Amino acid sequence: MNGGQIIAKVLQNHGVKFLFTLCGGHISPIFVGAEQLGIRVIDTRHEATAVFAADAVARLTGVPGVAAVTAGPGITNAITAVKNAQMAQSPLILLGGAAATLLKGRGALQDIDQISLLKPIVKWAVSIGQVKDIATVMEKAFRIAQSGTPGPVFIECPIDTLYPKEMVLEWYGAKNQKGPAGISASLKQWYIRRHANQLFKDSEKVAFETKPEQVQVPNFSQAQLEKAIRMVKKAKKPLMILGSGAMSQPKKVEDLASAVRKLGIPIYLSGMGRGLLGPDSDIQVRHKRKEAIKESDLIILAGVPNDFRLDYGNHIGSRPFISIHRDIKELMLNKKPTLPIKADPIDFLIAVSGHFAFEGHQWISQLKQRDAARDGEIQAQSELPTSGLNPLDLLLNLKKNLDQNAVLIADGGDFVATASYTLRPRGPLSWLDPGAFGTLGVGAGFAIGAALVYPDRPIWVLFGDGSAGYSLTEFDTFQRHGLRITALVGNDACWTQIARDQVDFLGSDCAVNLEFSDYHLVPKAFGGDGIKIEAKGEINHAIEIAKASNASGKSFLINAIIGKADFRKGSISV
Repeated sequence: MNGGQIIAKVLQNHGVKFLFTLCGGHISPIFVGAEQLGIRVIDTRHEATAVFAADAVARLTGVPGVAAVTAGPGITNAITAVKNAQMAQSPLILLGGAAATLLKGRGALQDIDQISLLKPIVKWAVSIGQVKDIATVMEKAFRIAQSGTPGPVFIECPIDTLYPKEMVLEWYGAKNQKGPAGISASLKQWYIRRHANQLFKDSEKVAFETKPEQVQVPNFSQAQLEKAIRMVKKAKKPLMILGSGAMSQPKKVEDLASAVRKLGIPIYLSGMGRGLLGPDSDIQVRHKRKEAIKESDLIILAGVPNDFRLDYGNHIGSRPFISIHRDIKELMLNKKPTLPIKADPIDFLIAVSGHFAFEGHQWISQLKQRDAARDGEIQAQSELPTSGLNPLDLLLNLKKNLDQNAVLIADGGDFVATASYTLRPRGPLSWLDPGAFGTLGVGAGFAIGAALVYPDRPIWVLFGDGSAGYSLTEFDTFQRHGLRITALVGNDACWTQIARDQVDFLGSDCAVNLEFSDYHLVPKAFGGDGIKIEAKGEINHAIEIAKASNASGKSFLINAIIGKADFRKGSISV
């Protein structure tokens, strides 16, 4: 087996079904080996897309997503996506090509210090030095990526560790030498052969773990559980905020949903937590979170740090709060919890639900009444005339027409933030957004990953017209791999989220204006389809056409010309 085949075998043993890549000579044995073992290889048009797709698979399945990119610029193109996975705490393995071990530091093609670049943003960065170590390194990578706080791992794979020994010897010029031409040449050949022998030493003795080690997940103590139960029972107005950090065990999300319902505590869902309780729930609250926190007498943060989204802890103020998180840094970020619990929120909430059920109907009713009032305001704003489509009206129509098993991908600023207030994900793991890094460009990659994990579910990507520019070329990837994906572009010819601040603060629209471009023509160039809509009466028809196009095997893009709205006026983008 060559090094690429060894990697592929470990991937297979760990249940990896997809390998994402953008081809490169340095890494060809990896994806060829994967294909030989029946792992589906998805080649994208940008390395960042490959990593975003792997990230999505990890979030939806719990199995680390895997991407393989070539050396040098392949690695640097992937860095933003790797950092996004780190901040989103997604278990991910990045396999990176590299110059031959014998040529490192000597000016080889695409040879840079990749370990130093990746080390600060991954849980573990390692370079393979001998072929016999590949399986061991890969096994360790899977353990590290999933244990404790999940996150990405980087494995550098020098080209001479991946190809067959005979081929490597030919590259080195150390095969079939008839005899030394002199002492210098003889010494050179001796050194090369010695290096090659060391590189491939015992490579035929590679052993694979038949049963991967169990992932280590931090757990809570009985004392912590009992104290939390006492605090919750004492509270008259408890409030829970559940986010992406509570979704690290996808196979348990239905149990989590049952536990949350059983607890009965009013809850705000954010990030990957959106959709946990379906489109409608008696205990889920959607609006005026800051006000609800101020009125509460106990806050429970489940997988949510006190970062900018909670004003660095200032929203909570002096109120008692319980925080549950697998990551100690995020658990203690900016504000020490009254009860900090380093554990997986899913396991903890399931345990608590066996001891308590909240019955504060008046408190829940108060929050739900305010919710309903805000929904009424949004409905009224959706009926206001605008120069193009009213974005609220557009999104409310999409909400009505979404299939029950639809998956929503969020990639954008102002338009997508508006969508987060109006759309209602239909179930657990049906909303994907970049997370705390706020990365634009995740849309196509996340959609690819979601479409592979859920081949029979409708996948909708919500793009701002700014973010759409990062990955529209991936409609080629969608079509080549038979992925049926629909994109909705909110096209107001502007980087509106930035413009809101910049124009008000600095009095200038420099660099924030775009054009009302014909984005719907891009999919057609790759075998997909699209349509432009500008009037209210065209919305539902466009959604019907998109669904029909998907049914015929084509991806689709709705280019919605939207007008300016004041729905998010005053929002800050920094």
